[in-house]
Amino acid sequence: MSDILRELLCVAEKAANIARACRQQEALFQLLIEEKKEGEKNKKFAVDFKTLADVLVQEVIKQNLENKFPGLGEKISGEESNEFTNDLGEKIILRLCSTEAETVKLLSKVLNGNKLASEALAKVVHQDVSFTDPALDLIRINIPQNTLGIWVDPIDSTYQYIKGSADIKPNQGIFPCGLQCVTILIGVYDIQTGMPLMGVINQPFVSQDPNTHRWKGQCYWGLSYMGTNIHSLQPHIPKRNSSETLSQLTENTSSEAESHGFSAVISTSEKETIKAALLRVCGDSIFRAAGAGYKSLCVVQGLVDIYIFSDDTTFKWDSCAAHAILRSMGGGIVDLKECLERNPEKGLNFPQLVYHVPNEGASGVDQWANKGGLIAYRSRKQLETFLSLLIQHLVHADTNT
Repeated sequence: MSDILRELLCVAEKAANIARACRQQEALFQLLIEEKKEGEKNKKFAVDFKTLADVLVQEVIKQNLENKFPGLGEKISGEESNEFTNDLGEKIILRLCSTEAETVKLLSKVLNGNKLASEALAKVVHQDVSFTDPALDLIRINIPQNTLGIWVDPIDSTYQYIKGSADIKPNQGIFPCGLQCVTILIGVYDIQTGMPLMGVINQPFVSQDPNTHRWKGQCYWGLSYMGTNIHSLQPHIPKRNSSETLSQLTENTSSEAESHGFSAVISTSEKETIKAALLRVCGDSIFRAAGAGYKSLCVVQGLVDIYIFSDDTTFKWDSCAAHAILRSMGGGIVDLKECLERNPEKGLNFPQLVYHVPNEGASGVDQWANKGGLIAYRSRKQLETFLSLLIQHLVHADTNT
């Protein structure tokens, strides 16, 4: 099973290379510039380049996994279709060809003969990528390949990716917007139970070299399966004191939560009722950030205790990767609406999001929406206390309206 996880990490890094190349190589950057100038967009660029980058990343992930693990490629689902129509009206199925020259030829058709851009993209697509982490060698479990499904979000927070702000200052380590909010998300789930098993989050734009202006990224992963929980440990996860272990960090007591208050990351579009209740629960420790993947990553990193979102505009591909990592840390991602309706008592199971069943009566992408909203958390005890306080303040708000 470490072989599949290792390959997921490699393809996520290759995807990050593609995302970085599109910002750093002149021929590709010019296409991104065209995306930004919506009112003045050059009509010869019939293809939405953002979509091309998304689809190319998705196809690279599919093809690489299929090459290494036959049959796994067809288990991959995502947001993007790989069919394009160019200016000549030709329908083109975008796929990863066996040679760089063939990929150049195919991309040239999609990009209406833009050879420079096609060559630059094909080069990074066919580069070999390796990923090493000694912790992967500790994994000794075997999960049957035929029980796995995979959700992919090739470039989450595409608006921030196209906008490309590189000079945003973080607030207590959390970026409200900018390239740091861009993530590549790969989540593996059990097709029978819907529970997330493995997750990879690649953050392509973490730090920029002031001289070369080249970006470096960071990758996070986790695995949770039948009692085995293992994840990548990042040195910048905050420690409350020098002797505190990670397990202690992810199992904070409710008394600590009450004495120090909770911290939460939210969307700028969060409902006013939720924001008002959060203000009472978290005080000043409420942060706004772009990108569902990035907000979940803030919880994984330990920058906040909770990511809460009450709307139904996140999808399975947004949450599966982080959910698997959080499960491996003792946390998870639950359905907010169900939690609020059930007003769960301590000891009852929380309604974890599942990834194998479409929403009844929905069509298109809405089949895979997290329709009840979500809460991502690192500690069950924290979640219990947080929910009891949140419900208390939401009920109080209702009785005063």
